Amino acid sequence: MTGKTLKGLFLAHRRELQAYLTKKLKDAETAADFTQEVFLRFVERDATNGTTVLNKRAYLFRTAHNLAVDHVRQKARQKTDAVAHNEMARIVDDRPSQEDEAHASQKLGRLGAIVAELPDRTRQIFVLNRIEGLSYAETADRLGISESLVQKHLAKALLHVTRRLRPQ
Repeated sequence: MTGKTLKGLFLAHRRELQAYLTKKLKDAETAADFTQEVFLRFVERDATNGTTVLNKRAYLFRTAHNLAVDHVRQKARQKTDAVAHNEMARIVDDRPSQEDEAHASQKLGRLGAIVAELPDRTRQIFVLNRIEGLSYAETADRLGISESLVQKHLAKALLHVTRRLRPQ
């Protein structure tokens, strides 16, 4: 497409396209930007595709419509509803209380001490399997031992930990 032809197309349809987009979007500035985008896409399509658009006006309006729809959808995804302050106050805080945090910290410290009592290899297996989440096979592979040995050490570790965690 020649520059003269594009200029003629732009002059013939710019105002109509911009009015259409302004009505759809209710935003003249965005409509002006999208009007330019429509013509840019038309030129890019013409340059890369090599085929001639038979109904140029219909193509321009379809492109404008698609841009407007995409824009409205994007705005809807970004939209968040305002919530009144008194409504915000009713939202329950799901953070643990300081007492709960202190209690959990004590329990974690106690568990750490109990695990520290285990023999080195048994402790390694317990940590890899129960803390780091490795499977029996992955633990065995990492330590260069058999899966059955991993299972035996893990059984020993779990028995020790459950016995020590029982209330006295």
